[in-house]
Amino acid sequence: MTDSTHPQTPTLEIRGGRIPVLGFGTWQAEGDDAELAVSAALQLGYRHVDTATGYGNEAQVGRALSTRGIDRDDVFVTTKLPPDHGGRERQTLTESLSALTTDHLDLWLVHWPPNKQASPEVWAEFIKARDEGLVRAIGVSNYSIAQIDELIEATGEAPAVNQIPYSPVDHDPDLLAAHRERGIVVEGYSPLKRTDLDAEPIAAAARAHGVTAAQVVLRWHVQHDVVVIPKSVRRERIEENLGALSFELTAEEMAAIDGLRSQS
Repeated sequence: MTDSTHPQTPTLEIRGGRIPVLGFGTWQAEGDDAELAVSAALQLGYRHVDTATGYGNEAQVGRALSTRGIDRDDVFVTTKLPPDHGGRERQTLTESLSALTTDHLDLWLVHWPPNKQASPEVWAEFIKARDEGLVRAIGVSNYSIAQIDELIEATGEAPAVNQIPYSPVDHDPDLLAAHRERGIVVEGYSPLKRTDLDAEPIAAAARAHGVTAAQVVLRWHVQHDVVVIPKSVRRERIEENLGALSFELTAEEMAAIDGLRSQS
């Protein structure tokens, strides 16, 4: 199913399935560009696509998913509930499923804490949707550990995933450990936008492996077991990002890149 020039994407176990550790992000991708980009990503071998109701491109993602001739169960599809849709969870989910041309999501996230609050009542609706089989896994995005603990205390159920900004300058071993203690996988967005690709530890690793700085940053996420979802509408960049699976950073290189946090 995947392009033979790239290894199959490794996965991490989450409550409700397994999530490919390298996915394709669609934030800011619009119209035909979004459909073509997702189609190219699937053709190149991506099997994890991340969108959101708020991105306004679920229909384009759905068209790409339905026209590439790939078994639906082979693609991990994520979308997100806008924070102002509390009370309209089921209606929004129904509309997302229709736009994405699917009868289930692999992962449904609360995009931001509604009104900056944990909002256990919204989380309870997510649990219902999961229990009814409309969603295989449920999670949150942009939540603090304190807000996650509020959800757990109210419902007894932790999110499977928390999608947050992550990059070498954001690296926080204690934050990763806090998620893992709760059985939560961290998914990082804006991995490249937040990174100085010219930083010497990144540049040195790129030279050593004959790869790009962007590939080094994505590989760093993969080796930290942080799911990463770079975005692009350019086919060559989409393919380049997938190349992060084709090499491995040494422990010394990982430590040097980790050290960028203390310099930020």
